[in-house]
Amino acid sequence: MDYSKVLQEIKEEIATFKNTGKVATYIPELGKVDPSKFGVYLQCTDGNGYGLGDSLDCFSIQSISKVLSLALALKLKGKEVWKRIGVEPSGDPFNSLVQLEYEKGIPRNPFINAGALVVADILISELENPKEDLLQFVRNIAEDQSVEYDEKVAASEMEHKFRNASLTHLMKDFGNIKNNVDDVLDFYFHQCSIAMNCKQLTQAFTIFLNYGKYDLSKEAAVLDPILAKRINALMLTCGFYDESGEFAFTVGLPGKSGVGGGIVALHPRYYSVAVWSPPLNKNGNSELGMKVLELLTTKTEISVF
Repeated sequence: MDYSKVLQEIKEEIATFKNTGKVATYIPELGKVDPSKFGVYLQCTDGNGYGLGDSLDCFSIQSISKVLSLALALKLKGKEVWKRIGVEPSGDPFNSLVQLEYEKGIPRNPFINAGALVVADILISELENPKEDLLQFVRNIAEDQSVEYDEKVAASEMEHKFRNASLTHLMKDFGNIKNNVDDVLDFYFHQCSIAMNCKQLTQAFTIFLNYGKYDLSKEAAVLDPILAKRINALMLTCGFYDESGEFAFTVGLPGKSGVGGGIVALHPRYYSVAVWSPPLNKNGNSELGMKVLELLTTKTEISVF
């Protein structure tokens, strides 16, 4: 497959795309990002990589980080994680309190905010230096020691923490948060503030390729095949909140979005791909990013279906 040619065709086709999305402003630091930024990077299992646009510019990965924190939690605790988090699509907004109340503090899946907060709580309990250890894990799987937290974004999130604080307090009341609420929030906001570029993200997500049998990173702690398989399944069914069905329908790949405008998707046998375009649709997913990935699987005729 000539991926370089495919990416150029996509670039030409989206030149006339009318992006109606809006940059996230509920986290003020994210609202400062240039909405015209656009990058794509595709990393193949044969070792070749293909970049386009602003693929080496770093951005706040936000909820994409939930996949990486879950991978670390599963490596540490295995099936114990699923006693505190479900694996079903939510069908509700990512920060919904209603569903959490109804289901007695057990988040529907690890990719809504409540689920990711429980994962954060697990990691705080298991890691000696939680923020430092998570960052080092991400650096290792990305094979890049320059990856850092964006402290301005983390501080901005903490200043506007009220909805996430409500979720955490509610789960604390149900007994599903073990640590201090502010400690959980601080860890979670730092996790979401991790700044990476498209190339680094595709490298980090190689741990999910070929169900753990393939990994471009020599130093990364490779996931057991069963864990990579389970996480890929969750990305396919829950990776885009209440638009997960639409992404599976139009793109046909496991993936995860973030309100920083990034999307990472992968085909377990062939590649991982990251797209960055800050304007979001009404569901909080990159509008242009969704279109680019739809074009990618349409033109290559490669999806998981």
